[in-house]
Amino acid sequence: MVSKAMASMSLLLTTIVLTTKCRQANSNTPAVRLPHFAGPIVNVSFPVGREAVLTCNVANLGGFKVGWLRASDQTVLALQERVVTHNERITITHEDFSTWRLRIKQLRETDRGCYMCQINTLKMIKQVGCIDVQVPPDILSDDSSTDVAVQEGDDAILTCRATGNPPPRVIWRREDGHPILIRRQGIREMQRVDSYNGTEMRLAKLERRQMGVYFCIASNEVPPAISKRVSLSVHFSPTVQTPSQLLGSPFGSDVELVCNVESSPIPVFYWLRGSRQRYDGTGSVNLELGHSRNEMLLDGPKYSILEDRDGYKGLMTLLIRSFSVSDVGTYHCVATNSLGKAEGTIRVYDYVSSEGRAPVDSDVINNMGGLAEAARGRANSSANSQQLMATKTAILLLTSLGVFLTTYR
Repeated sequence: MVSKAMASMSLLLTTIVLTTKCRQANSNTPAVRLPHFAGPIVNVSFPVGREAVLTCNVANLGGFKVGWLRASDQTVLALQERVVTHNERITITHEDFSTWRLRIKQLRETDRGCYMCQINTLKMIKQVGCIDVQVPPDILSDDSSTDVAVQEGDDAILTCRATGNPPPRVIWRREDGHPILIRRQGIREMQRVDSYNGTEMRLAKLERRQMGVYFCIASNEVPPAISKRVSLSVHFSPTVQTPSQLLGSPFGSDVELVCNVESSPIPVFYWLRGSRQRYDGTGSVNLELGHSRNEMLLDGPKYSILEDRDGYKGLMTLLIRSFSVSDVGTYHCVATNSLGKAEGTIRVYDYVSSEGRAPVDSDVINNMGGLAEAARGRANSSANSQQLMATKTAILLLTSLGVFLTTYR
């Protein structure tokens, strides 16, 4: 019994000694250094389609592991080098287990956001870095103006809405390079600007000279810029101006008649000839039978009809070939559109080259008898050539009288 008691005491003492030595040994062992981050994750910004990289620097990683998560929904993306999300665009690389990089290829707008670098210590440590995805501008067609048509004097608003990251800046320019005319509130005169900034360009009390094609241009820090073409039409009834209402030309020559037209929409235009006259040799002027009304002229051997347009302005030209006595008379250039009609009048007469111009006007008609008598006097006192000229002058004046009377009936 004694021997067994002594043996049990000896075992207990041995156990206490060993336990004490172990505790001493543990107390002499230095504390284990836990991992920590060597610096913050730098936020980055990359254009869409490029590769984005976030870098996480870790010190004393030891046997611990690094994981990457999407911060917004805590989705686990990778653990160490192993990618656990089903996204082939994501990869993980590291350098000596201290520099860990999250790489996202072919960047999309949906990749914009913050990402978490995490170390699985007993008390988890983490830090966050964010990716901004830059997107080039895009114009929203459904929210932007198409071609616009308004009446002259009305207001118009040209709209151009664009998206992108960073938010794009919108400017307006004219396609032809001319300044934009803007009517500011409280200012009578229009202001001329090379460009207009803003999503909406307001044009008050439009004038025809503001008509044209405008470019809306959206741009940000990400190329390329994008543009949209908007045509602005200002509608008004036609106006016609004739540079010369009385035109003289010698017989046998070609005569060109010109009218300046302004109209929007584009007008239908044509030329009319007034009622024809003839000289019957008895001193009287009569209407030709079958020509009591204006006659529409057609392009052909006798007449050449041309139109040259520049925006809302146009030039109407009538060429009379081989001008003769039968071509003397009144011509009308007519322009018509859905808003109205306008015309200009040009009278054409023979030009007497040796005596100067012989226009048809009231003075000539009032003095017809005196001029004819003067012509007869010159015939009695001159050579045969002077007789011929006087006779021609008298015939011309009688013909012109018929044109005048017909025009002003």
